[in-house]
Amino acid sequence: MKIYNIVKGKGIFLPLYLFTFLLLFVSCSDDDPFSTITPDDNPMIISPVFPDRNADGSLPTISTFYRDSAFVYNVIVTPKEYTTVTWNIDGEQVAEGDSINISLPAGTYDLKIVATTQAGKSTSREGLVKVLPAAGDPYSEASGFERIIAPNAAAKLYGTNLNLVKNVIINGVTIPATYNEEDQSLSYVVPADLQDGTYRVLLADADGNQFGANTVQVTSKPTVTSGADRFGANASVTLTGVNLDKVASLTIGNATVDNFTKKSATELTFTSPDLEVGDYTISGKATDGSDVQFYSANGTAAQQTVTITSETTLWEGHHYVSWALDDGDPNKTFNLLGADVFANIKAGTTLKVYYSLNPADDYHQMQIATGWWTSLPSSAGTYVLTDDPGVIEMTLNKADLDLIQQQAGFLLVGHGYYVDRVTIK
Repeated sequence: MKIYNIVKGKGIFLPLYLFTFLLLFVSCSDDDPFSTITPDDNPMIISPVFPDRNADGSLPTISTFYRDSAFVYNVIVTPKEYTTVTWNIDGEQVAEGDSINISLPAGTYDLKIVATTQAGKSTSREGLVKVLPAAGDPYSEASGFERIIAPNAAAKLYGTNLNLVKNVIINGVTIPATYNEEDQSLSYVVPADLQDGTYRVLLADADGNQFGANTVQVTSKPTVTSGADRFGANASVTLTGVNLDKVASLTIGNATVDNFTKKSATELTFTSPDLEVGDYTISGKATDGSDVQFYSANGTAAQQTVTITSETTLWEGHHYVSWALDDGDPNKTFNLLGADVFANIKAGTTLKVYYSLNPADDYHQMQIATGWWTSLPSSAGTYVLTDDPGVIEMTLNKADLDLIQQQAGFLLVGHGYYVDRVTIK
């Protein structure tokens, strides 16, 4: 059954739905639609939503892809009619508009998207873009302080397939490179006229093909890269870094050191102040009056904390170890502490081996052994090394010390690490 309604005064019967439509039509305004968005509105990047910074304050990764693909990204902003979007990579504008399509060499890049209105109001989003190398590409990823380099000084890169590289390119300058089979690194000399700053590195093969290798930080300031985090009181200390021949003095706590037994561009040796065990601030002055810089995982700063310990340093340096090397190679083992060094050490003494990893190696293991490659009884056998830098600690008992005397002394064996310091306490 159909339902109808009566429109009075006309005597016309209309279906109910048609009558409702007529009422709606009559009530509509003849005015054109209008927008409430104005040039004075605050800009917003509606999409995409970037993740929050990581717990350590570092930027989140917002895109990962291989270098034979392009970086393609789109944003939605408001007020769109009055907003300009710029795309910045490593602080340099590379595109403008609501989207980007760009090819990048392998490496990690800082991407910042900035939306700015005609009124000068702006907002931004920032994250990391990671471009992975294609299979077989030469590649070098920053692993630590080897990326802090000095003008006119030797430098190294670590990575994969570096044997294919003939040249390193920094700031448009082509630099001959030498591959080192021993630690699978690439050696080169930094141009003397390269100004302080951060530069992207490219690797070039024999055919001139170029591959990404992340960035280096060039500095003319004296910068300590290792050795300043821990040492004994009134002990010989060696710091390593760049431009260390420019150091005039160091201050540890309230004590100043200005007498150095060795000073070169890469090493600084001195006797530490006779301080109580504890934590102190270490800082320094260069010959030109500027601050000495100290490198850590958080970057470089004019001071850092040093721990004065009661440990006695038996050896300090930077000795690579790999049991994959041929017999007779000095880096097949660490054999720089003879049996005589342990002759007067008492049972219950704590032995510490401070190490750092070689990033070019695919695994990292250490064994604490005798000269016959016998693991010391108190050791854990094979230590899998994960921290960088790190420390292995064990307590020497009488059986350990007797075995060192009976089996031709003390060895550190394994693969993929550097011995940086050996101490006892």
